[in-house]
Amino acid sequence: MAEAGKNSAKTLAELIPLYAKLPMKFAPGTKWAYCQSGINSLGRIVEVVSGQSYQDFLQKRLFDPLGMKDTTFYPTPAQLARMAKPYKLVDGKLVEQSFGSFDPTDHNRYPAPNGGLFSTASDYARFLQMLLSKGTLDGRQYLKPETVKLMATSYTGDFKTGWVPGHGWGLGVAVLREPLGVTATLSPGTFGHVGAFGTHGWADPTKQLVHVMLIQRTGGSFDDSEARRAFHTSSAAAMGK
Repeated sequence: MAEAGKNSAKTLAELIPLYAKLPMKFAPGTKWAYCQSGINSLGRIVEVVSGQSYQDFLQKRLFDPLGMKDTTFYPTPAQLARMAKPYKLVDGKLVEQSFGSFDPTDHNRYPAPNGGLFSTASDYARFLQMLLSKGTLDGRQYLKPETVKLMATSYTGDFKTGWVPGHGWGLGVAVLREPLGVTATLSPGTFGHVGAFGTHGWADPTKQLVHVMLIQRTGGSFDDSEARRAFHTSSAAAMGK
């Protein structure tokens, strides 16, 4: 998609017709590729079915009842003042970068399901704990256990998926099939995702642990990094798991 066309969309309803004009890159079932348009189209389906904007649906169905007070597409001035800035390593030095199309001060951008949510470690941990608990947290059910199981099941067979070896892909999340390398201390069946600026959130059903690593960096690999290896290794050692 030409960036001019994409950037002209202010709502998901305006964005999806732009996707519909694009040719498919390959026949379904022949390979795997991370699909931004698919995730964003799913957000539009949520709007059509619920009769609400995507951001309002998430706010009412998840963020408010889960107590995720600092999770939003459109941060307030008070939240902006607490936000970590993104950096890139250039010649051995950290250089401040922009958020690009996910500019938190731009409240006219569409609520992109593929990125653009801002949050905190405690908020994200509650969301992951809900998934780890099969859709229930603090006595309230948000998703059916069957839904979480569908979500965290790999459907990609032997295709190479994700950005580190050993992963399959479920419904919106990577699913660990074979722990190795940076994921060696995680259990098979661990599921989660990496964010645009290197944030990580993973749920390990076997060890009953959630892992939240929040950094803000651009460039380089976000999944296969020494920082992630050290994080998982140290957290496993601290928990005795």
